[in-house]
Amino acid sequence: MLQKLLRLGVALRAYADFDALDARLRRLQSLGLIEQVPNRTQLIVGSIDMLRFWIAPAAAEYYASKGIDFRFHQLLRFLDDPAGLVDPTGFLSARDVIIGHVLQVVHANPAYDLQLLESHENGLEELEAQTLAMLDGTHPRATSIGAIVEEPDYHARLLEYVRQYRRDRTVRAPVRENIANPRWERIEAAFGTLPAAMRYFASLPSGPLGAALHLQRVKEFPA
Repeated sequence: MLQKLLRLGVALRAYADFDALDARLRRLQSLGLIEQVPNRTQLIVGSIDMLRFWIAPAAAEYYASKGIDFRFHQLLRFLDDPAGLVDPTGFLSARDVIIGHVLQVVHANPAYDLQLLESHENGLEELEAQTLAMLDGTHPRATSIGAIVEEPDYHARLLEYVRQYRRDRTVRAPVRENIANPRWERIEAAFGTLPAAMRYFASLPSGPLGAALHLQRVKEFPA
């Protein structure tokens, strides 16, 4: 638990490390995964929109369909790795925190996270290795992750996708079962991949006043 709290402290301190954030964004832009780099205000507002329009409601709907208590599931995730819940965009997270997050929950669309891992040295290679370790039971967090992950065959599907993605970046990601319906089509298109999410972020107000008005007035995902 002490190690988990130390990782959480590192994750929280990363919010003040603007140089590291800028370096990560430049790396993603050099890889062609970001067309236009959002400024700080756009990143903050975009993260809030991603959380309130995409991550939280899509997950709540999915957990309800599975008979899983949403709040209790978040508590289990926090106890397993607190650092995995403090950074919605993943830009401030260490490589293994992102990988742990991908392994921990069935993702609505894992493409975003795989693209994000490309900005880390050996990110995709390490994700593949740790997914294999989950499947053969040798991962150091195999027991806790296995108790949290919602579908028992998720890691097998994830491993297949990671291997396909490493061969072909355009391969279609396996979306979570509740996402494959028209209700989520527009929102998934906006947030499901890193390039799309950054385009949305860059379209948001760039100043504090405009950002505050956006958060106050926009209560549903924009048509």
